[in-house]
Amino acid sequence: MFNHQMENESKLMGTQQSSSASSSSTATIATDELLIPINIDHNNHCHAIPYGDFDIKNVDPTLDLTNRGNGVGCYNANHDMNALMVDSEPILPDVTCVTTQQPSSNCFNSSVHSYGSNQDGENQPLLRRFDNDSTQIINNTFPDDLEFNSLTRDIEQAIENGILPQRISQGSSGSYFVKNSDGSKVVGVFKPKDEEPYGMLNPKWTKWMHKLCCPCCFGRSCLVPNQGYLSEAGAWIVDRKLQLNIVPKTRVIRLTSTTFNYNAIDRAKSNTKRNVSERFPKVGRHFNRIGLPPKVGSLQKYVEGYEDACVWLRKIDSNPLEPEVYDDFQYQFEKLVVLDYIIRNTDRGNDNWLVKQELDQNSKISRIKIAAIDNGLAFPFKHPDEWRAYPYYWAWISFAKKPFSDRIRDLILHQLSDMNFVQELCDELFTLFSSDKGFDRNIFEKQLSVMRGQILNLTQALKDKKSPQQLIQMPAIIMERSRISHKGRLRTMTENFTQSFQRKTPFFSWC
Repeated sequence: MFNHQMENESKLMGTQQSSSASSSSTATIATDELLIPINIDHNNHCHAIPYGDFDIKNVDPTLDLTNRGNGVGCYNANHDMNALMVDSEPILPDVTCVTTQQPSSNCFNSSVHSYGSNQDGENQPLLRRFDNDSTQIINNTFPDDLEFNSLTRDIEQAIENGILPQRISQGSSGSYFVKNSDGSKVVGVFKPKDEEPYGMLNPKWTKWMHKLCCPCCFGRSCLVPNQGYLSEAGAWIVDRKLQLNIVPKTRVIRLTSTTFNYNAIDRAKSNTKRNVSERFPKVGRHFNRIGLPPKVGSLQKYVEGYEDACVWLRKIDSNPLEPEVYDDFQYQFEKLVVLDYIIRNTDRGNDNWLVKQELDQNSKISRIKIAAIDNGLAFPFKHPDEWRAYPYYWAWISFAKKPFSDRIRDLILHQLSDMNFVQELCDELFTLFSSDKGFDRNIFEKQLSVMRGQILNLTQALKDKKSPQQLIQMPAIIMERSRISHKGRLRTMTENFTQSFQRKTPFFSWC
Protein backbone atom coordinates (compact mmCIF):
# COMPACT_ATOMS: atom_id res chain seq x y z
CA MET A 1 0.00 0.00 0.00
CA PHE A 2 1.27 3.46 -0.85
CA ASN A 3 0.52 6.83 0.73
CA HIS A 4 0.53 9.94 -1.48
CA GLN A 5 0.96 13.15 0.59
CA MET A 6 -0.69 15.94 -1.43
CA GLU A 7 1.60 18.90 -0.65
CA ASN A 8 0.27 21.26 -3.33
CA GLU A 9 -3.35 20.53 -2.61
CA SER A 10 -4.66 23.98 -3.48
CA LYS A 11 -3.03 23.86 -6.92
CA LEU A 12 -4.28 20.39 -7.70
CA MET A 13 -7.77 20.52 -6.22
CA GLY A 14 -8.76 24.18 -6.66
CA THR A 15 -11.35 23.76 -3.91
CA GLN A 16 -11.28 23.06 -0.19
CA GLN A 17 -12.74 19.88 1.24
CA SER A 18 -15.84 20.38 3.34
CA SER A 19 -15.54 19.41 6.97
CA SER A 20 -18.64 17.29 6.58
CA ALA A 21 -17.16 15.29 3.69
CA SER A 22 -17.30 11.54 3.91
CA SER A 23 -14.44 9.76 5.66
CA SER A 24 -13.31 7.88 2.56
CA SER A 25 -13.69 8.29 -1.19
CA THR A 26 -12.46 6.53 -4.27
CA ALA A 27 -10.92 8.08 -7.38
CA THR A 28 -8.44 7.36 -10.11
CA ILE A 29 -5.39 9.17 -11.37
CA ALA A 30 -5.41 8.85 -15.17
CA THR A 31 -2.85 9.82 -17.78
CA ASP A 32 -2.56 9.18 -21.49
CA GLU A 33 -1.80 5.52 -20.88
CA LEU A 34 -1.85 5.24 -17.08
CA LEU A 35 -4.71 4.49 -14.71
CA ILE A 36 -4.02 4.61 -10.95
CA PRO A 37 -6.87 4.00 -8.52
CA ILE A 38 -6.62 5.93 -5.24
CA ASN A 39 -8.61 6.14 -2.03
CA ILE A 40 -8.99 9.58 -0.32
CA ASP A 41 -9.43 9.57 3.45
CA HIS A 42 -10.64 12.34 5.75
CA ASN A 43 -7.05 13.58 6.30
CA ASN A 44 -6.68 14.39 2.59
CA HIS A 45 -4.33 11.44 2.14
CA CYS A 46 -4.48 9.43 -1.08
CA HIS A 47 -3.97 5.72 -0.65
CA ALA A 48 -3.22 3.73 -3.79
CA ILE A 49 -5.57 0.79 -4.17
CA PRO A 50 -4.01 -2.46 -5.47
CA TYR A 51 -5.57 -3.58 -8.71
CA GLY A 52 -6.39 -6.89 -7.11
CA ASP A 53 -8.73 -5.00 -4.73
CA PHE A 54 -10.15 -2.43 -7.15
CA ASP A 55 -13.35 -2.70 -9.14
CA ILE A 56 -12.83 -0.45 -12.14
CA LYS A 57 -16.49 -0.79 -13.14
CA ASN A 58 -17.51 1.33 -10.13
CA VAL A 59 -15.45 4.37 -11.18
CA ASP A 60 -16.63 7.01 -13.63
CA PRO A 61 -13.48 8.28 -15.40
CA THR A 62 -15.30 11.40 -16.60
CA LEU A 63 -15.72 12.82 -13.10
CA ASP A 64 -13.28 15.36 -11.69
CA LEU A 65 -11.28 14.87 -8.54
CA THR A 66 -12.20 18.37 -7.36
CA ASN A 67 -15.74 17.19 -6.73
CA ARG A 68 -14.76 15.89 -3.33
CA GLY A 69 -18.02 16.66 -1.63
CA ASN A 70 -19.53 13.72 -3.47
CA GLY A 71 -16.66 11.48 -2.44
CA VAL A 72 -15.88 10.34 -5.99
CA GLY A 73 -13.63 11.83 -8.62
CA CYS A 74 -10.99 11.35 -11.25
CA TYR A 75 -7.77 13.19 -11.94
CA ASN A 76 -7.13 13.50 -15.68
CA ALA A 77 -3.59 14.39 -16.74
CA ASN A 78 -4.37 14.89 -20.43
CA HIS A 79 -3.42 18.55 -20.26
CA ASP A 80 -0.46 20.71 -21.11
CA MET A 81 2.78 19.01 -20.09
CA ASN A 82 3.74 22.13 -18.10
CA ALA A 83 0.80 21.45 -15.81
CA LEU A 84 2.69 18.49 -14.44
CA MET A 85 5.45 20.72 -13.06
CA VAL A 86 5.21 23.58 -10.57
CA ASP A 87 8.48 25.34 -9.73
CA SER A 88 10.40 22.33 -11.06
CA GLU A 89 8.54 20.09 -8.63
CA PRO A 90 6.02 17.48 -9.70
CA ILE A 91 2.42 17.93 -8.62
CA LEU A 92 2.18 14.19 -8.11
CA PRO A 93 3.99 13.52 -4.84
CA ASP A 94 6.66 10.96 -4.13
CA VAL A 95 5.49 7.46 -3.28
CA THR A 96 6.30 6.05 0.13
CA CYS A 97 5.45 2.66 1.56
CA VAL A 98 2.97 2.26 4.42
CA THR A 99 1.95 -0.82 6.31
CA THR A 100 -1.83 -0.41 6.13
CA GLN A 101 -3.84 -2.87 4.07
CA GLN A 102 -6.92 -2.37 1.97
CA PRO A 103 -9.56 -5.09 2.29
CA SER A 104 -10.02 -7.04 -0.91
CA SER A 105 -13.52 -7.93 -1.99
CA ASN A 106 -13.86 -7.08 -5.68
CA CYS A 107 -13.56 -8.92 -8.93
CA PHE A 108 -9.86 -8.49 -9.79
CA ASN A 109 -7.61 -11.31 -8.69
CA SER A 110 -4.40 -9.95 -7.22
CA SER A 111 -2.60 -13.25 -7.82
CA VAL A 112 -2.91 -12.84 -11.59
CA HIS A 113 -0.18 -10.69 -13.13
CA SER A 114 -0.39 -8.95 -16.45
CA TYR A 115 2.10 -9.27 -19.25
CA GLY A 116 5.35 -7.55 -18.45
CA SER A 117 4.29 -6.59 -14.92
CA ASN A 118 6.67 -6.56 -11.99
CA GLN A 119 5.35 -9.38 -9.85
CA ASP A 120 7.43 -8.34 -6.84
CA GLY A 121 5.91 -4.87 -6.92
CA GLU A 122 9.15 -3.10 -6.08
CA ASN A 123 9.68 -0.66 -8.95
CA GLN A 124 6.32 0.07 -10.54
CA PRO A 125 3.68 -1.54 -8.32
CA LEU A 126 0.66 0.12 -9.92
CA LEU A 127 1.53 0.05 -13.57
CA ARG A 128 -0.57 -2.27 -15.69
CA ARG A 129 0.05 -2.98 -19.34
CA PHE A 130 -2.94 -2.68 -21.65
CA ASP A 131 -3.36 -3.88 -25.21
CA ASN A 132 -3.00 -1.00 -27.63
CA ASP A 133 -6.04 -2.09 -29.64
CA SER A 134 -8.42 -2.75 -26.77
CA THR A 135 -8.98 -2.13 -23.09
CA GLN A 136 -8.23 -5.71 -22.09
CA ILE A 137 -5.39 -6.31 -19.70
CA ILE A 138 -2.69 -8.37 -21.39
CA ASN A 139 -2.46 -11.55 -19.41
CA ASN A 140 -0.55 -14.68 -20.38
CA THR A 141 -1.67 -16.56 -17.28
CA PHE A 142 -3.42 -19.93 -17.59
CA PRO A 143 -4.71 -21.04 -14.17
CA ASP A 144 -5.53 -24.52 -15.48
CA ASP A 145 -2.09 -25.14 -16.98
CA LEU A 146 0.91 -24.55 -14.72
CA GLU A 147 3.29 -26.09 -17.25
CA PHE A 148 2.32 -23.62 -19.96
CA ASN A 149 2.46 -20.80 -17.41
CA SER A 150 6.06 -21.69 -16.72
CA LEU A 151 6.80 -21.82 -20.45
CA THR A 152 5.38 -18.36 -21.15
CA ARG A 153 7.16 -16.84 -18.13
CA ASP A 154 10.43 -18.34 -19.38
CA ILE A 155 9.91 -16.88 -22.84
CA GLU A 156 9.01 -13.44 -21.49
CA GLN A 157 12.09 -13.48 -19.29
CA ALA A 158 14.24 -14.42 -22.29
CA ILE A 159 12.92 -11.43 -24.28
CA GLU A 160 13.59 -9.12 -21.34
CA ASN A 161 17.14 -10.51 -21.19
CA GLY A 162 17.70 -9.65 -24.85
CA ILE A 163 17.25 -13.19 -26.20
CA LEU A 164 14.85 -12.22 -28.97
CA PRO A 165 12.66 -14.47 -31.15
CA GLN A 166 14.18 -15.51 -34.49
CA ARG A 167 12.10 -15.45 -37.65
CA ILE A 168 11.76 -18.80 -39.41
CA SER A 169 12.84 -18.60 -43.04
CA GLN A 170 10.54 -21.38 -44.22
CA GLY A 171 6.83 -20.96 -44.71
CA SER A 172 4.63 -18.21 -46.08
CA SER A 173 4.01 -16.29 -42.86
CA GLY A 174 5.93 -14.56 -40.12
CA SER A 175 6.60 -17.25 -37.53
CA TYR A 176 9.33 -17.18 -34.89
CA PHE A 177 11.42 -19.52 -32.79
CA VAL A 178 11.37 -18.44 -29.14
CA LYS A 179 14.00 -19.58 -26.63
CA ASN A 180 14.21 -20.13 -22.89
CA SER A 181 15.56 -17.56 -20.45
CA ASP A 182 19.20 -18.62 -20.80
CA GLY A 183 19.02 -18.97 -24.60
CA SER A 184 20.22 -22.56 -24.57
CA LYS A 185 17.40 -24.05 -26.62
CA VAL A 186 14.25 -23.33 -28.61
CA VAL A 187 11.12 -23.93 -26.54
CA GLY A 188 8.29 -22.77 -28.80
CA VAL A 189 7.06 -21.38 -32.10
CA PHE A 190 5.12 -18.10 -32.02
CA LYS A 191 2.87 -17.10 -34.93
CA PRO A 192 1.47 -13.55 -34.68
CA LYS A 193 -2.00 -12.92 -36.06
CA ASP A 194 -1.06 -9.90 -38.20
CA GLU A 195 1.86 -11.77 -39.81
CA GLU A 196 -0.17 -14.70 -41.11
CA PRO A 197 -0.02 -15.53 -44.86
CA TYR A 198 -2.63 -12.90 -45.70
CA GLY A 199 -2.08 -10.60 -42.73
CA MET A 200 -1.38 -6.88 -42.98
CA LEU A 201 2.20 -7.25 -41.70
CA ASN A 202 3.26 -10.51 -43.32
CA PRO A 203 7.02 -10.12 -43.86
CA LYS A 204 7.24 -12.72 -46.66
CA TRP A 205 7.23 -11.10 -50.11
CA THR A 206 5.88 -14.23 -51.85
CA LYS A 207 2.35 -13.65 -50.59
CA TRP A 208 2.62 -9.98 -51.51
CA MET A 209 3.46 -11.01 -55.10
CA HIS A 210 0.65 -13.54 -55.00
CA LYS A 211 -1.84 -10.84 -54.05
CA LEU A 212 -0.43 -8.39 -56.60
CA CYS A 213 -0.24 -10.73 -59.60
CA CYS A 214 -3.15 -13.11 -58.95
CA PRO A 215 -5.87 -11.17 -57.11
CA CYS A 216 -8.58 -13.43 -58.52
CA CYS A 217 -6.97 -16.51 -56.94
CA PHE A 218 -5.80 -14.79 -53.76
CA GLY A 219 -6.41 -16.64 -50.53
CA ARG A 220 -8.58 -19.64 -49.73
CA SER A 221 -12.21 -18.71 -50.10
CA CYS A 222 -13.35 -21.42 -47.69
CA LEU A 223 -11.36 -20.02 -44.74
CA VAL A 224 -11.91 -17.01 -42.52
CA PRO A 225 -8.98 -14.60 -43.14
CA ASN A 226 -6.43 -14.03 -40.38
CA GLN A 227 -7.77 -16.75 -38.13
CA GLY A 228 -4.77 -19.03 -38.39
CA TYR A 229 -3.65 -18.51 -34.80
CA LEU A 230 -7.09 -19.60 -33.59
CA SER A 231 -6.98 -22.60 -35.90
CA GLU A 232 -3.64 -23.64 -34.40
CA ALA A 233 -5.04 -23.48 -30.87
CA GLY A 234 -8.35 -25.06 -31.95
CA ALA A 235 -6.55 -28.08 -33.39
CA TRP A 236 -4.91 -28.63 -30.02
CA ILE A 237 -8.30 -28.43 -28.29
CA VAL A 238 -9.68 -31.15 -30.60
CA ASP A 239 -6.54 -33.24 -30.06
CA ARG A 240 -6.76 -32.92 -26.28
CA LYS A 241 -10.50 -33.56 -26.18
CA LEU A 242 -10.17 -36.77 -28.22
CA GLN A 243 -6.99 -37.85 -26.35
CA LEU A 244 -5.01 -38.14 -29.58
CA ASN A 245 -1.85 -36.57 -28.14
CA ILE A 246 -0.26 -35.75 -31.48
CA VAL A 247 -0.58 -31.93 -31.53
CA PRO A 248 2.02 -30.07 -29.45
CA LYS A 249 0.42 -27.92 -26.79
CA THR A 250 -0.76 -24.67 -28.41
CA ARG A 251 -2.43 -21.66 -26.80
CA VAL A 252 -3.07 -18.00 -27.60
CA ILE A 253 -0.75 -15.48 -25.92
CA ARG A 254 0.64 -11.97 -26.48
CA LEU A 255 4.32 -11.16 -26.94
CA THR A 256 6.42 -8.11 -27.81
CA SER A 257 9.79 -8.13 -29.54
CA THR A 258 11.74 -5.78 -31.79
CA THR A 259 12.33 -8.68 -34.17
CA PHE A 260 8.61 -8.88 -34.97
CA ASN A 261 7.38 -7.04 -38.06
CA TYR A 262 5.87 -3.70 -36.99
CA ASN A 263 4.79 -0.79 -39.12
CA ALA A 264 6.72 2.48 -39.12
CA ILE A 265 4.16 4.31 -36.97
CA ASP A 266 4.41 1.86 -34.07
CA ARG A 267 8.20 1.95 -34.16
CA ALA A 268 8.24 5.76 -34.29
CA LYS A 269 5.86 6.03 -31.32
CA SER A 270 7.98 3.60 -29.34
CA ASN A 271 11.21 5.47 -30.10
CA THR A 272 9.63 8.82 -29.21
CA LYS A 273 8.37 7.56 -25.86
CA ARG A 274 11.74 6.03 -25.09
CA ASN A 275 13.58 9.28 -25.88
CA VAL A 276 11.16 11.34 -23.77
CA SER A 277 11.48 8.87 -20.90
CA GLU A 278 15.29 9.04 -20.99
CA ARG A 279 15.45 12.85 -21.12
CA PHE A 280 12.50 13.58 -18.81
CA PRO A 281 12.15 10.67 -16.36
CA LYS A 282 9.38 12.40 -14.39
CA VAL A 283 7.34 12.68 -17.56
CA GLY A 284 8.25 9.24 -18.83
CA ARG A 285 6.95 7.52 -15.74
CA HIS A 286 3.42 8.43 -16.83
CA PHE A 287 3.72 6.28 -19.96
CA ASN A 288 2.01 2.97 -19.41
CA ARG A 289 3.94 1.30 -22.22
CA ILE A 290 7.18 2.60 -23.68
CA GLY A 291 7.98 -0.34 -25.95
CA LEU A 292 6.21 -1.72 -28.99
CA PRO A 293 2.60 -2.95 -28.71
CA PRO A 294 2.13 -6.65 -27.93
CA LYS A 295 1.09 -9.01 -30.69
CA VAL A 296 -1.54 -11.68 -30.24
CA GLY A 297 -0.77 -15.05 -31.74
CA SER A 298 -0.44 -18.77 -31.14
CA LEU A 299 2.42 -20.27 -29.16
CA GLN A 300 3.12 -23.92 -29.87
CA LYS A 301 5.47 -25.94 -27.74
CA TYR A 302 8.59 -26.97 -29.65
CA VAL A 303 9.17 -30.70 -30.18
CA GLU A 304 12.68 -32.13 -30.46
CA GLY A 305 14.02 -35.22 -32.22
CA TYR A 306 11.39 -35.25 -34.99
CA GLU A 307 11.90 -35.22 -38.74
CA ASP A 308 9.63 -34.49 -41.70
CA ALA A 309 7.30 -37.33 -42.59
CA CYS A 310 8.34 -37.21 -46.25
CA VAL A 311 11.95 -37.93 -45.22
CA TRP A 312 10.98 -40.71 -42.84
CA LEU A 313 8.65 -42.36 -45.36
CA ARG A 314 11.49 -42.61 -47.86
CA LYS A 315 13.61 -44.34 -45.23
CA ILE A 316 11.10 -47.08 -44.50
CA ASP A 317 10.70 -47.79 -48.22
CA SER A 318 14.21 -49.22 -48.19
CA ASN A 319 14.12 -50.52 -44.59
CA PRO A 320 10.70 -52.02 -43.81
CA LEU A 321 9.44 -51.84 -40.23
CA GLU A 322 9.01 -54.73 -37.86
CA PRO A 323 5.37 -55.91 -37.57
CA GLU A 324 4.91 -54.50 -34.05
CA VAL A 325 6.45 -51.19 -34.99
CA TYR A 326 4.41 -51.10 -38.18
CA ASP A 327 1.16 -51.54 -36.21
CA ASP A 328 2.23 -48.82 -33.79
CA PHE A 329 2.86 -46.39 -36.63
CA GLN A 330 -0.45 -47.33 -38.26
CA TYR A 331 -2.22 -46.41 -35.02
CA GLN A 332 -0.41 -43.06 -34.83
CA PHE A 333 -1.15 -42.38 -38.48
CA GLU A 334 -4.85 -43.05 -37.95
CA LYS A 335 -4.83 -40.43 -35.17
CA LEU A 336 -3.53 -37.93 -37.71
CA VAL A 337 -6.31 -38.90 -40.12
CA VAL A 338 -8.95 -38.39 -37.42
CA LEU A 339 -7.60 -34.96 -36.49
CA ASP A 340 -7.23 -33.66 -40.04
CA TYR A 341 -10.63 -34.91 -41.12
CA ILE A 342 -12.52 -33.39 -38.17
CA ILE A 343 -10.93 -29.94 -38.49
CA ARG A 344 -10.92 -30.23 -42.32
CA ASN A 345 -7.27 -29.28 -42.62
CA THR A 346 -6.70 -27.67 -46.03
CA ASP A 347 -2.90 -27.70 -45.75
CA ARG A 348 -1.78 -31.17 -44.76
CA GLY A 349 1.23 -32.16 -46.83
CA ASN A 350 3.83 -34.71 -45.91
CA ASP A 351 6.21 -31.92 -44.95
CA ASN A 352 4.15 -30.50 -42.08
CA TRP A 353 3.66 -33.55 -39.93
CA LEU A 354 6.63 -34.99 -38.10
CA VAL A 355 7.80 -38.46 -37.11
CA LYS A 356 10.05 -39.50 -34.24
CA GLN A 357 11.38 -43.00 -33.74
CA GLU A 358 12.58 -44.18 -30.34
CA LEU A 359 15.33 -46.81 -30.17
CA ASP A 360 15.83 -49.59 -27.64
CA GLN A 361 19.11 -50.77 -26.13
CA ASN A 362 19.90 -52.72 -29.30
CA SER A 363 19.47 -49.60 -31.48
CA LYS A 364 16.28 -50.99 -32.95
CA ILE A 365 13.09 -48.99 -33.42
CA SER A 366 10.85 -49.67 -30.44
CA ARG A 367 8.25 -46.92 -30.75
CA ILE A 368 7.11 -44.24 -33.19
CA LYS A 369 5.49 -40.89 -32.43
CA ILE A 370 3.80 -38.38 -34.70
CA ALA A 371 3.54 -34.61 -34.24
CA ALA A 372 0.89 -32.74 -36.23
CA ILE A 373 2.13 -29.16 -36.69
CA ASP A 374 1.05 -26.28 -38.98
CA ASN A 375 -2.68 -26.49 -38.33
CA GLY A 376 -3.36 -22.84 -39.17
CA LEU A 377 -5.38 -23.46 -42.33
CA ALA A 378 -8.26 -25.47 -40.91
CA PHE A 379 -11.85 -24.96 -39.67
CA PRO A 380 -13.36 -23.75 -42.97
CA PHE A 381 -16.88 -22.30 -43.02
CA LYS A 382 -17.63 -24.28 -46.20
CA HIS A 383 -16.09 -27.17 -48.08
CA PRO A 384 -13.69 -26.16 -50.87
CA ASP A 385 -15.87 -25.67 -53.96
CA GLU A 386 -14.03 -23.33 -56.33
CA TRP A 387 -10.62 -23.86 -57.93
CA ARG A 388 -8.75 -26.20 -55.58
CA ALA A 389 -9.87 -29.11 -53.42
CA TYR A 390 -6.98 -28.90 -50.90
CA PRO A 391 -6.74 -32.69 -50.46
CA TYR A 392 -5.05 -34.61 -47.66
CA TYR A 393 -1.72 -35.66 -49.10
CA TRP A 394 -1.41 -38.56 -46.69
CA ALA A 395 -4.20 -40.23 -48.68
CA TRP A 396 -1.68 -41.40 -51.30
CA ILE A 397 0.58 -43.37 -48.96
CA SER A 398 0.12 -47.09 -48.36
CA PHE A 399 -0.97 -46.69 -44.72
CA ALA A 400 -4.14 -44.92 -45.87
CA LYS A 401 -5.34 -48.03 -47.71
CA LYS A 402 -5.69 -50.18 -44.58
CA PRO A 403 -9.04 -50.18 -42.72
CA PHE A 404 -9.21 -48.35 -39.42
CA SER A 405 -7.84 -50.53 -36.63
CA ASP A 406 -9.75 -51.65 -33.57
CA ARG A 407 -7.49 -49.52 -31.38
CA ILE A 408 -8.57 -46.28 -33.03
CA ARG A 409 -12.21 -47.37 -33.07
CA ASP A 410 -12.09 -48.09 -29.32
CA LEU A 411 -10.53 -44.69 -28.67
CA ILE A 412 -12.69 -42.49 -30.90
CA LEU A 413 -16.02 -44.09 -31.78
CA HIS A 414 -17.74 -43.94 -28.39
CA GLN A 415 -16.77 -40.29 -27.97
CA LEU A 416 -17.95 -39.08 -31.37
CA SER A 417 -21.20 -41.03 -31.00
CA ASP A 418 -22.10 -39.00 -27.92
CA MET A 419 -23.85 -35.76 -28.89
CA ASN A 420 -23.09 -34.25 -25.47
CA PHE A 421 -19.40 -34.81 -26.10
CA VAL A 422 -19.62 -33.14 -29.51
CA GLN A 423 -21.47 -30.18 -27.97
CA GLU A 424 -18.80 -29.80 -25.27
CA LEU A 425 -16.19 -29.69 -28.02
CA CYS A 426 -18.16 -27.00 -29.85
CA ASP A 427 -18.47 -24.99 -26.63
CA GLU A 428 -14.71 -25.05 -26.05
CA LEU A 429 -14.08 -23.93 -29.61
CA PHE A 430 -16.63 -21.14 -29.16
CA THR A 431 -14.76 -19.89 -26.09
CA LEU A 432 -11.55 -19.79 -28.12
CA PHE A 433 -12.84 -18.26 -31.35
CA SER A 434 -15.04 -15.67 -29.62
CA SER A 435 -11.92 -14.12 -28.07
CA ASP A 436 -11.05 -12.65 -31.48
CA LYS A 437 -12.17 -9.05 -32.01
CA GLY A 438 -13.55 -9.88 -35.46
CA PHE A 439 -15.60 -12.82 -34.25
CA ASP A 440 -18.81 -13.41 -36.22
CA ARG A 441 -21.31 -15.81 -34.63
CA ASN A 442 -22.98 -16.67 -37.94
CA ILE A 443 -19.66 -17.53 -39.61
CA PHE A 444 -18.65 -19.59 -36.60
CA GLU A 445 -21.91 -21.56 -36.82
CA LYS A 446 -21.02 -22.39 -40.42
CA GLN A 447 -17.61 -23.60 -39.28
CA LEU A 448 -19.26 -25.85 -36.73
CA SER A 449 -21.70 -27.10 -39.39
CA VAL A 450 -18.78 -28.31 -41.49
CA MET A 451 -17.10 -29.92 -38.48
CA ARG A 452 -20.29 -31.72 -37.42
CA GLY A 453 -20.67 -33.11 -40.94
CA GLN A 454 -17.07 -34.36 -40.83
CA ILE A 455 -17.72 -36.02 -37.47
CA LEU A 456 -20.82 -37.72 -38.86
CA ASN A 457 -18.90 -39.12 -41.83
CA LEU A 458 -16.01 -40.23 -39.63
CA THR A 459 -18.35 -41.99 -37.20
CA GLN A 460 -19.99 -43.92 -40.04
CA ALA A 461 -16.61 -44.85 -41.54
CA LEU A 462 -15.39 -46.21 -38.19
CA LYS A 463 -18.57 -48.26 -37.77
CA ASP A 464 -18.21 -49.68 -41.28
CA LYS A 465 -14.46 -50.32 -40.81
CA LYS A 466 -13.55 -48.29 -43.85
CA SER A 467 -10.05 -47.12 -44.68
CA PRO A 468 -8.85 -43.49 -44.57
CA GLN A 469 -8.80 -43.52 -48.35
CA GLN A 470 -12.46 -44.57 -48.44
CA LEU A 471 -13.30 -41.99 -45.79
CA ILE A 472 -12.20 -39.01 -47.88
CA GLN A 473 -14.26 -40.30 -50.82
CA MET A 474 -17.50 -40.03 -48.84
CA PRO A 475 -19.79 -37.12 -49.82
CA ALA A 476 -19.13 -33.90 -47.94
CA ILE A 477 -21.91 -33.26 -45.42
CA ILE A 478 -22.99 -30.06 -43.67
CA MET A 479 -24.90 -30.34 -40.39
CA GLU A 480 -26.60 -27.00 -39.83
CA ARG A 481 -28.42 -26.10 -36.66
CA SER A 482 -32.11 -25.54 -37.39
CA ARG A 483 -33.71 -22.12 -36.97
CA ILE A 484 -37.30 -21.71 -35.83
CA SER A 485 -39.14 -18.46 -36.46
CA HIS A 486 -41.35 -16.98 -33.77
CA LYS A 487 -43.40 -13.81 -33.76
CA GLY A 488 -41.95 -11.04 -35.85
CA ARG A 489 -38.48 -11.38 -37.34
CA LEU A 490 -36.84 -12.93 -34.30
CA ARG A 491 -35.29 -16.30 -35.11
CA THR A 492 -33.86 -18.63 -32.49
CA MET A 493 -31.46 -21.57 -32.71
CA THR A 494 -32.61 -25.03 -31.69
CA GLU A 495 -30.89 -28.32 -30.91
CA ASN A 496 -32.23 -29.85 -34.14
CA PHE A 497 -29.92 -30.19 -37.13
CA THR A 498 -30.47 -30.26 -40.85
CA GLN A 499 -28.24 -32.42 -43.02
CA SER A 500 -27.24 -31.30 -46.51
CA PHE A 501 -24.63 -32.25 -49.09
CA GLN A 502 -22.14 -30.12 -50.93
CA ARG A 503 -23.47 -29.19 -54.37
CA LYS A 504 -20.41 -27.73 -56.03
CA THR A 505 -17.10 -29.47 -56.60
CA PRO A 506 -13.68 -27.84 -57.11
CA PHE A 507 -12.30 -27.49 -60.61
CA PHE A 508 -9.01 -29.21 -59.64
CA SER A 509 -9.40 -32.24 -57.40
CA TRP A 510 -5.71 -33.14 -57.09
CA CYS A 511 -4.33 -29.90 -55.61
